Amino acid sequence: MTPPKRIKSTMMPAPLSLNHLLERAGTLFGDNVIVSRLPDKSLTQHSYRQFHRRTRALASALQNLGLQKGERVATLSWNHYAHLECYFGIPAAGGVMHTLNLRLSPDELGWIADNAQDRFLIVDDVLLPLYRQFAHLHRFEKVIIVPFSGQPLDTTVLAEYADYEALLAGADPDNFVYAEHDENDPIAMCYTSGTTGRPKGVVYSHRSTILHTLVGCLADIWGLKGTDVVLPVTPMFHANCWGLPYAAVMLGVKLVFPGPHLHPEDLLDLMQLEPPTLSLGVPTIWMSLIQAYDRGLTDHPGRWKLPQGMRSLVGGAAVPEALIRAFDKHGIWILQGWGMTETSPLATVSYPKAELKNASMDERYRRAAMAGVPVPLVDLRIQDDDGQTRPWDGHSAGEIQVRGPFITASYHEVPIEADKFTSDGWLRTGDVATVDTMGFLKITDRTKDLIKSGGEWISSVDLENALMAYPAIAEAAVIAIPDEKWSERPLACIVMKSGQPAPTTAELNAHLLSCSFAKWQLPDRYEVIDAVPRTSTGKFWKMKLRERFPH
Repeated sequence: MTPPKRIKSTMMPAPLSLNHLLERAGTLFGDNVIVSRLPDKSLTQHSYRQFHRRTRALASALQNLGLQKGERVATLSWNHYAHLECYFGIPAAGGVMHTLNLRLSPDELGWIADNAQDRFLIVDDVLLPLYRQFAHLHRFEKVIIVPFSGQPLDTTVLAEYADYEALLAGADPDNFVYAEHDENDPIAMCYTSGTTGRPKGVVYSHRSTILHTLVGCLADIWGLKGTDVVLPVTPMFHANCWGLPYAAVMLGVKLVFPGPHLHPEDLLDLMQLEPPTLSLGVPTIWMSLIQAYDRGLTDHPGRWKLPQGMRSLVGGAAVPEALIRAFDKHGIWILQGWGMTETSPLATVSYPKAELKNASMDERYRRAAMAGVPVPLVDLRIQDDDGQTRPWDGHSAGEIQVRGPFITASYHEVPIEADKFTSDGWLRTGDVATVDTMGFLKITDRTKDLIKSGGEWISSVDLENALMAYPAIAEAAVIAIPDEKWSERPLACIVMKSGQPAPTTAELNAHLLSCSFAKWQLPDRYEVIDAVPRTSTGKFWKMKLRERFPH
């Protein structure tokens, strides 16, 4: 019997490419708009037709400057129209966009730019003083200034640097030719926050970014639609703003960029002018926003209304259940996601699964406060210290390990380390969690933040979430302190809401006991502080608390 012929796919080998999204936006969504808030709080507007033409002009200008394939172009910018042009224009020219985190110290910015070997820098005029603080640490061949302030660049600046708008005006977007590329070629890079050791570079490809974008737009994930209005409070220098800019351009979504104005009152004012249907940011942003809104009901009645039905994508740190409940009272549902710079960053989302259709609201809140279920294309497992995979039973804890087509397999010019990647190719995240039978991930801690008391583990995250449910507490961070008898014991640092007196130890202990904590899990002491220190990405910086409270 003659064996059947081997069959081949008949599909076109068309590469996945950001350039397709850019051309799609210019062709299909020309009249849709991108709104940016300038430093003086005025709003400026660009159509997608203008965005398409200006982005091609930027790519042409970079090629005219001699940019070669794979070379890095750094950005030092707030969230606005020109930064979005960089997202697409730099890869279109064949370059790799490298977003610099403007919240880092000048020394760290200089080290990162040098490690990435950035050739050019595109920087907002209002951030020029910050650039000058690290200019001596890395020499950019060309520094291009975006007149984001709305003011023309003065002659002293023009004598030293290039004018972004002049470069675009002198380029030829009509005859620009996209740089040849493979779908696995790099398009962007971000550095990890580096709370321990030096930051590490993660480099994204056309392929990984397109796949991440398609997954993110699914109905159970971001549920993004062309009719949405998106307010990205997450910085565009933080894990590529969680990938939302790419998705927005793919669908022609109206974007409302807040610029440098991220205080809760400013965001609430902006929501009155441009009501969003989807917003995104770290939990600390939404904590301060709901507190400002509640104060405003008394201090400024009628000044603000929260956009009814707005979805809010929150990530970067654990979202307290109390925060989810507080926003739901106003008709806003918080969708929690978990991920890392290394995961592009989308890895899990806590969406309401079909199995929860008839669940109580208490159960839905409880699930919403978890990190969620793995998104499509992401494999996830929990492993213990012995390398054994733990069952999904809601009790067995271990380190989260992930793999997938938009998860990094290495770091930029760093040898593959055993403590970062397993021998069979999974990323070791350093987060400790359980997964229940429904697939919901519950992060209990970072490996370095777990508290081991008398041989038993205590979750600092669980304690923090319970403390932040106490009505008078705005924020809480729990750390381990040395103990001669028990090895480690928890210390809770709490920040009070404005005008609220600090509760007694007995009151806090009673609250935690009512939340089902055992007596031995309660903090040994409580410290009232003015604010919890944060990393450059808005996460609680517990290392600083450990330095402040070593005993």
